[in-house]
Amino acid sequence: MVNLIGATRDGRIPGEVTRVAVDRPDAPVIEKARALGVPTTLLEPALAGARLSPGAEEQLLRAVLEDAPDLIALCGFMRLLSGPLIERIGAPILNVHPSLLPSFRGLHAQRQALEVGARVTGATIHFLDAGMDTGPILIQAALPILPDDTEDSLSARLLPLEHRLYVDAIRLISAGAVRREGRRVTVEPAAASHLGTLSAKRGVS
Repeated sequence: MVNLIGATRDGRIPGEVTRVAVDRPDAPVIEKARALGVPTTLLEPALAGARLSPGAEEQLLRAVLEDAPDLIALCGFMRLLSGPLIERIGAPILNVHPSLLPSFRGLHAQRQALEVGARVTGATIHFLDAGMDTGPILIQAALPILPDDTEDSLSARLLPLEHRLYVDAIRLISAGAVRREGRRVTVEPAAASHLGTLSAKRGVS
């Protein structure tokens, strides 16, 4: 999330981050957001399992209705949102995942890739649905797995790729270059080509 706040302030993406919502009181992003002057909302702790509690969903919905954002970006938010909540929010919701979906969904994607001996992994930005990393895919980028990679080293090498890809995804949406038809997502070719060139210069491809 700090990456996205920085991207709005240095002009890489338009707009501003209006709020950071978390469901863990010990989340480091709380103090980081406050230091950057971004309001924070602490949601009711989650119930057992991966889903938000009904109370937390109502808190989140109230915050969204108050801020009226054009886009919601999940960054390390390890909770599932219910289908009814997603529909009530209305605004597009993006999520980032450290694999080339649909491979290696869920927790510990890097570990999953290493355990099966995959040679390539990557990062995916996708629209959120009520499933576990099952939403329509917006953009992806690949990253080779090195012979001596560990879960920690692979995670560290993936993080800059996730950051760059997220910024590119939001830029595409802000430019009106993204179209969704059911589960199919298309990107206007000229916009994709332009961002692909920029990403290649920054080492995404």
